[in-house]
Amino acid sequence: MFIGEYRHIIDTKKRLAIPVKFRGELGKKVVITRGLDQSLFLYPQKDWQEVATNLNKLPFAKSDARGFSRLMLAGAMEVEIDKAGRILIPDYLKVYAHLKKSVAIVGVYNRIEIWSEEVWNKYRSQMEKDAGDISERLGEIGL
Repeated sequence: MFIGEYRHIIDTKKRLAIPVKFRGELGKKVVITRGLDQSLFLYPQKDWQEVATNLNKLPFAKSDARGFSRLMLAGAMEVEIDKAGRILIPDYLKVYAHLKKSVAIVGVYNRIEIWSEEVWNKYRSQMEKDAGDISERLGEIGL
């Protein structure tokens, strides 16, 4: 399980170090893809397989389902974690997530999210501000 929030830097060779606490569960190869809210999602291969299977089950006759599947699957790339615990993020994903140098790496149960530190700080601040209202709405649906 991935939890926690970390700050890292994309180095001059465009590599990003994955937090040590996450490396053991990830394995040597991972899948990185477009996420939501201008983030990237990073999955261990076994968890990615489950996500891809679920995306494949979406009704392809529905435009939203096709679009979301394309976003996630076409944007996905298998990457290796090097001996120093770093990955190389494809340029098209860096552009999508507005990644420059400072990055927030966030553990979200079965995936890791990679955010521009600036975008993450704004998003997190808004979520913290709205947490009470969100909690109340989630309580209404039984969570």
